[in-house]
Amino acid sequence: MSDLPRKAVTRTAKLAALPLGFAGRATWGLGKRIGGKSAEIVARELQQRTAEQLFKVLGELKGGAMKFGQALSVFESALPEEIAGPYRAALTKLQEAAPPMPTRTVHSVLEERLGEDWRELFLSFEDKPSAAASIGQVHRAVWHDGREVAVKVQYPGAGDALLSDLAQLSRFAKLLGPLIPGMDIKPLISELRDRVSEELDYALEAQAQREHAAEFADDPGVLVPDVVHQSDQVLVTEWIDGIPLAEVISGGTPEERDRAGQLLARFLFSGPARTGLLHADPHPGNFRLLPDDDGKGWRLGVLDFGTVDRLPDGLPETIGACLRMTLEGEAEAVYGLLCEEGFVKESIDLDPEAVLDYLLPIIEPAEVEQFTFTRGWMRTQAARIADVRSPAHQLGKQLNLPPAYLLIHRVTLSTIGVLCQLNATVRLRGELEEWLPGFVVEDAAEAEEESADGTAVLEAGA
Repeated sequence: MSDLPRKAVTRTAKLAALPLGFAGRATWGLGKRIGGKSAEIVARELQQRTAEQLFKVLGELKGGAMKFGQALSVFESALPEEIAGPYRAALTKLQEAAPPMPTRTVHSVLEERLGEDWRELFLSFEDKPSAAASIGQVHRAVWHDGREVAVKVQYPGAGDALLSDLAQLSRFAKLLGPLIPGMDIKPLISELRDRVSEELDYALEAQAQREHAAEFADDPGVLVPDVVHQSDQVLVTEWIDGIPLAEVISGGTPEERDRAGQLLARFLFSGPARTGLLHADPHPGNFRLLPDDDGKGWRLGVLDFGTVDRLPDGLPETIGACLRMTLEGEAEAVYGLLCEEGFVKESIDLDPEAVLDYLLPIIEPAEVEQFTFTRGWMRTQAARIADVRSPAHQLGKQLNLPPAYLLIHRVTLSTIGVLCQLNATVRLRGELEEWLPGFVVEDAAEAEEESADGTAVLEAGA
């Protein structure tokens, strides 16, 4: 019997308690105000209580509910500070820890998947988990050849739990909306649901991790632990120590923050070009900052390759070309490419200059040699797009996101969110010039051809 509370009625009741709890605490807050407490104090207490319940329920349920919580924790940078403060600690906790699976269950899975003599594979095995995530938890051990390893054990029933949670959460999307004002939660849940089958397949994860480990084996700035052993529901990889990125966010030095941000941007943009794969789960729990080989600097340790986007030709050249031409003010050409790729549906007619005005503030980090990502900048962008009275909001509602770009879009937004949490100064433009196809024009003929293609699409639409 699984230790996950996965019976539909139990899990539904726990998830239903979240919005009901929000309503109940709002009534409690009203009572406090009538009793004489200031609105500011009551609001702060209300947010703190809500954050505590959110972590408790999502953490206990693990599965899709916890995966949803991890996604929320990345986007907290976009929240107004008075709302973000109480949620930040509770949501960030979801990235590093959760109530552990009982030891007897861990042993049962290992015996079933590795054999009755599973202990002979290890010189030592720590029963207490070192980390717990949405579909499994990690134990530190020593492999029989002496290597320190991380043993990831999938929760029994994790697949059913994920699908059930995400289906239930979609029902409460409107009620959960106040957690991240201005963001449509339902597509986020839908996308997560579409990807769960791949994340549950440890064979696919092992393959993606091996490919990254081989490609980055000699990279001075990035370390990917190699796969030691893999079977259904169990994945054994090399162990790496280091400072969790969540700790760098909460208390790192400016040097650590900048280095972590630079390496994160480099890894995520260079990965598709070097491996044909995009690491598609860039929340802080999946990264470590550790000393480099000479001990004088830092390198980035990367974990968890359960969610990847397969891009055999690297990131789409359209992204780089569109980004470059936006910076160059080529409104007609940009609009033509967006139409061609399906970002603007055939039934929609937009002003190319208005589209350019919408995009330019978002891509400001690519316009300068280095850019300091801050929560304030992120909130400004979120508010501009979320304000129903703003032209940006009205235009944004008319844009479309083609399915092929779903994960790329998620990774981009999540990465920007983490960089803002880090408050990192990053030379992003240099990484784009080196790794993003289409961002640098190889010759004048290519530039002329792109411009002509964009104009042709517009003329055809007319």
